[in-house]
Amino acid sequence: MSDIGNTDGPDRFSAVHCMVDGVRVVTVEGEIDHHVRELLSAALLSGYDAAPPSRIVVDLGGVTFMDSTGINIFITAFQAVSATELECVMSVCRL
Repeated sequence: MSDIGNTDGPDRFSAVHCMVDGVRVVTVEGEIDHHVRELLSAALLSGYDAAPPSRIVVDLGGVTFMDSTGINIFITAFQAVSATELECVMSVCRL
């Protein structure tokens, strides 16, 4: 499990990712805007140790705000995943 976060200032952001049965699960909490672009992108698409996951699941249940930057991050991630054999699933429920 890896925790990527920005705890500076009043707005907090956290993206925790782990592998579960070959699936990368990214749990996001806080506000998604241009301040966390790099952190969220890294949580979604970087750091595969052995082999890339078969699927990426993003839990957005803890997100309190997302502007168009967040939408663009997810579109970019989806396009990157679509160019591979991975499947990308986004969820708005708590896991």
